Amino acid sequence: MSQTEPSADPAGEETAGVQEATVRRAPRFAAFIVVGALVGFIVTAAVTMQFPADPAVGMIALVAYFSLFGVSAGAALGALLALILDRRSRRRERRVRVEHAVVAPEDAAPAP
Repeated sequence: MSQTEPSADPAGEETAGVQEATVRRAPRFAAFIVVGALVGFIVTAAVTMQFPADPAVGMIALVAYFSLFGVSAGAALGALLALILDRRSRRRERRVRVEHAVVAPEDAAPAP
């Protein structure tokens, strides 16, 4: 990264330097994991309800038990999908030059 010394801008702003930054669209991992877990629960509930329930246990207990596996598998698949999309987004990243400007209001008093 390259930096320059602060200089005065014609608009009256003081610039703190020019740097290079990487810009890319990255997926939000938490959203993919939560959606994967929800899909895993829905699929598990649908598959479990296709079979007759044990009268001693009940359908709700069976769905709850099997959803431990379905939710875990769905969250893992969501995380895997997010990792794949993150890897693909690195191919489309680009480097840009950014300039940080420090702008202070004219009527602001200096901090003690």
